[in-house]
Amino acid sequence: MTEAERIESACADAWPALTEKPLGAWRLRAADGFTGRANSALAVGDPGTTPATALRQVCDFAHAHGIPPMVQVIQDGPIERQLAGLGWRSCDEYPAGNEVAVLEGPLMAGAEPGRTRVLAEPTPGWWELTVDRREPADAERAVLTGGEVVGYGVAELDGLTAGAVRGAVADGYLLVARLAVRPEHRRRGLATELMTAIGGWGTRHGATRCVLQVSVGNTGALALYDQLGFREHHRYRYWVPCEDRPL
Repeated sequence: MTEAERIESACADAWPALTEKPLGAWRLRAADGFTGRANSALAVGDPGTTPATALRQVCDFAHAHGIPPMVQVIQDGPIERQLAGLGWRSCDEYPAGNEVAVLEGPLMAGAEPGRTRVLAEPTPGWWELTVDRREPADAERAVLTGGEVVGYGVAELDGLTAGAVRGAVADGYLLVARLAVRPEHRRRGLATELMTAIGGWGTRHGATRCVLQVSVGNTGALALYDQLGFREHHRYRYWVPCEDRPL
């Protein structure tokens, strides 16, 4: 297993789908359409069969769960180099941006700043910042509360949840996701404080490195993480069949 494959496997453990089925080293995943990562097959490693057969099983699984077939692959990796010849194409229309940078960096371990804390359970304010509602849908709850070791960082100002972040530890990595700060509270250092709080939490739960997944089009987030010492390790993309039968 390459280091990029190990990171992607750890991230999949930290961001579990509502339904998951192994296909050799691949993972077939579905979560009622909530996020690409939870509704695509993670195609890394050996699927235990030919790529063409594995991709047919990806399609069958997706159809059975009412989602479009899609695979998540390491950019320029051995699987991606075969996909075009097997009738698949890069999903360039993916709404959140199809090219994702996987950043690796230090844990910003330290004492939790006074206005931030990491909780064992998400609060209504955390949900509101994370999914735009104080009560999540079933798939949102399953994905965002799934994983063996998960923490929910909040920043609170004047009794309001002004910022939120999710952290999950798997295979020694802390996967940080869903970092958000309310527009009226930005540029006050809350994002850095949340990263420090979740980094300290991750250290206490056995993490030694931190990983983030950011669309290459999200220049603001990339600039923030660059300042915090994160560097690109690899990228991944989503691919879909050029032709597919209706669901």
